[in-house]
Amino acid sequence: MSESSSNIIGLLKKQLLDFKTQASTEEVGTVIEAGDGVVRATGLSNAKSAELLEFQNGTFGWALNLEEDTVGAVILGESEGIKEGDTVKSTGRILSVPVGEHLIGRVVNALGQPLDGKGVIQSDKFYPVEKIAPGVMFRKSVDRPVQTGLRAIDAMIPIGRGQRELIIGDRQTGKTAIAVDAIINQKGEDMICIYVAIGQKESKIAKIVTELEKHGSMDYTIIVMAGASHPASLQFLAPYSGCAMAEYFLDKGKDVLIVYDDLSKHANAYRQISLLLKRPPGREAFPGDIFYLHSRLLERACCIDKQFSGGSITALPVIETQAGDLSAYIPTNVISITDGQIFLESDLFYKGIRPAINVGLSVSRVGSAAQIKAMKKIAGKMRLELAQYRELAVFAQFGSDLDAGTKKQLDRGARLTEILKQGQYVTTPVEMQVAIIYAVTTGLTDDVTVEEIQKFMEDLFKYLKTSHSKVMTEVKEKKELTPEVESALKHAINDFKVVNKKS
Repeated sequence: MSESSSNIIGLLKKQLLDFKTQASTEEVGTVIEAGDGVVRATGLSNAKSAELLEFQNGTFGWALNLEEDTVGAVILGESEGIKEGDTVKSTGRILSVPVGEHLIGRVVNALGQPLDGKGVIQSDKFYPVEKIAPGVMFRKSVDRPVQTGLRAIDAMIPIGRGQRELIIGDRQTGKTAIAVDAIINQKGEDMICIYVAIGQKESKIAKIVTELEKHGSMDYTIIVMAGASHPASLQFLAPYSGCAMAEYFLDKGKDVLIVYDDLSKHANAYRQISLLLKRPPGREAFPGDIFYLHSRLLERACCIDKQFSGGSITALPVIETQAGDLSAYIPTNVISITDGQIFLESDLFYKGIRPAINVGLSVSRVGSAAQIKAMKKIAGKMRLELAQYRELAVFAQFGSDLDAGTKKQLDRGARLTEILKQGQYVTTPVEMQVAIIYAVTTGLTDDVTVEEIQKFMEDLFKYLKTSHSKVMTEVKEKKELTPEVESALKHAINDFKVVNKKS
């Protein structure tokens, strides 16, 4: 026997000695129906709800319908190549997405895969997309503000860390603009921001990303994108994926601001999937569990007690109405789930009052608990004066003879309306907001005409930033108007008026 032959025999003997019998079982089924992004398969009797299924071509599906003989699933991605007769197997895994710091500054799809061409995202940590919200014992009441930089919101409809504040209005009234401004204003506030785009045009999302990059906001922002061209399954999944990413930072004790833009398109994607899976339709053809769809998502926004993690998730869901109808099915559902709403009105938008917030229909159920003491002190008076102004303005249009007191009140209301007007991507620090609202509500601007109030405000901000920065720092740090700070602020505004008159 040659040496090579004896070597081969030795190797074979070794392999036979080392051989261990190991059986693995896999549950494999067959696709009996496929089309429109959904499949029905048979032979998967042990499949779990929300389990990942793997198709013959390597594509994954998500089990949603568990019936007696079949399993209904949505395809996560493109459905081309999946046909009747293909094999499908259970993976035993519940759908999870990658989470972690690596995602910050990136644009990803609903599965956490990059869409920005900046390379693969290395993440060894995964969170399930569906998770039960923290119980009441883990939570604490909302008491810290989220400064949006928008004067109308921070003064009258304050948002707190851990709150769910709905942004609602017709299309093209500035809903996304408010959400993007709120993200831009978080620079230096130690807040992670997540923007979830559901069913939006890709060009619109690209524009938002460009604006965020321009303002340096992508340094603390994740974009989860399920655009209009993406399958309904990914549009349905996107907000849950974004929330799972937020929960990673929540567990680390950080504050997160998450925007769902918008949940009307999310509900429509779920309706499409449900009808294709042959679930019985209810009101407006939505399935019976449409309320649960949004309540289980928004309930995950919370403020956690310090003894657990001390983090928070603040949710800003967006809902689009038709002709201002707040009583439609999806708007009423989401209004009942959230802690208040910011209602944007088309008429105000076209009049040039932007952000076009209807102060009468907008509310924050957290209220002044989410405001700094300085803002709380002056904003209550402001809201009352604006309400009185609106009532007087209705009567004033019928009569020409107005007494001096009524005329003064109308003029002040007009000035308040003017200072609440704000351009897009132009946010105002809270100390500057306090300064201008204080100036108008205490009558320090009564000698400034309504037409000149916007220019007066802009010049005042510049002057306070350069010549009275110490007062502004005190307002920012102390967060309250002590008699000394109030006196210094009043003196600074009067100084500016003297300088302004000379110039």
